[in-house]
Amino acid sequence: MKHLVGKVITKEVSFMDDKVEVRKLSVSEVMAIQDLVKKAASSKKDDSQLGVLRDVLRRAVIGAEEMTDQEFDSFPLAELNKLSEAVLGFSGMGDGGASGN
Repeated sequence: MKHLVGKVITKEVSFMDDKVEVRKLSVSEVMAIQDLVKKAASSKKDDSQLGVLRDVLRRAVIGAEEMTDQEFDSFPLAELNKLSEAVLGFSGMGDGGASGN
């Protein structure tokens, strides 16, 4: 099992009538996202939930690591939400319904 430490598992998911590659988040990344969700829930900032969404996608979508907030904001919110749900489902969070597994 030790030889699998650090192995990255990816799959293609639909995004805006195209495909993007997402990677399965590690346990530590899932824990970090859970902390961000807790902080966002108690935050008074209007865009705290959007910040969590951006962070999830930066961590999981191949090629999104360096995207700016403004670049994320150029996409339709519904599409970003579907992609985030697919990422979280693929990583074992949420209901998994959007993961396609």
